Amino acid sequence: MFSIDTWNETNAKIAEAAEKAGRSPRDVQLIAVSKTKPVEEVKAALAAGQLVFGENRVQEALQKFPQLRDDNPNLELHLIGPLQTNKVKEVVANFDVVQTVDRPKLVTALSKEMEKQERNLSCFIQVNTGGEIQKAGVELNDLQQLFDHCMENTLKVEGLMCIPPVDDHPGPHFALLHKWTDRLNLKSLSMGMSSDFEIAVELGATHVRVGSALFGSRPPIT
Repeated sequence: MFSIDTWNETNAKIAEAAEKAGRSPRDVQLIAVSKTKPVEEVKAALAAGQLVFGENRVQEALQKFPQLRDDNPNLELHLIGPLQTNKVKEVVANFDVVQTVDRPKLVTALSKEMEKQERNLSCFIQVNTGGEIQKAGVELNDLQQLFDHCMENTLKVEGLMCIPPVDDHPGPHFALLHKWTDRLNLKSLSMGMSSDFEIAVELGATHVRVGSALFGSRPPIT
């Protein structure tokens, strides 16, 4: 359950990590990951002052957020889960940021739909830094080519995103992603979750995706 004390504590940890790295806390955006959580908990977070949320599943977000967005015009919604091309129309209409761009076909579909709807969403390219077969994200060897495809399709790529392998120390993955943002001249880095967001901030994260640390643990998937 969302707790304003935990929210304040999380923001304080972000600020401390940023200052430790010689950065301004204002340069780090906290994304509250509200997947599987009911509307009432999102409302509690909004009441505390949290305006940026992340959802993994399109249909779940569409059930929770339309009225919340009407009531809170400054609310910003990020898609942080895999996106299938048959959901692109709904995503362009209802989200503000897509963090999981990972293949040319999706780039083309997003570009066409944004033009059709006259909406220009910010995007992140998801990078599979661990080369995990079961995980979404573009392989490092294909990142430059995918980025070039985004530019050719006038997709607004703001930065890169990653989810390190669960058994690896996240530091090297975060550092590698930071190098690639510099190489591609991008400004944003979405990395770090509840267990490692402080490390991510110290290594340059501009967006951290925090769920269980704010809302409590989720029930195991059966």
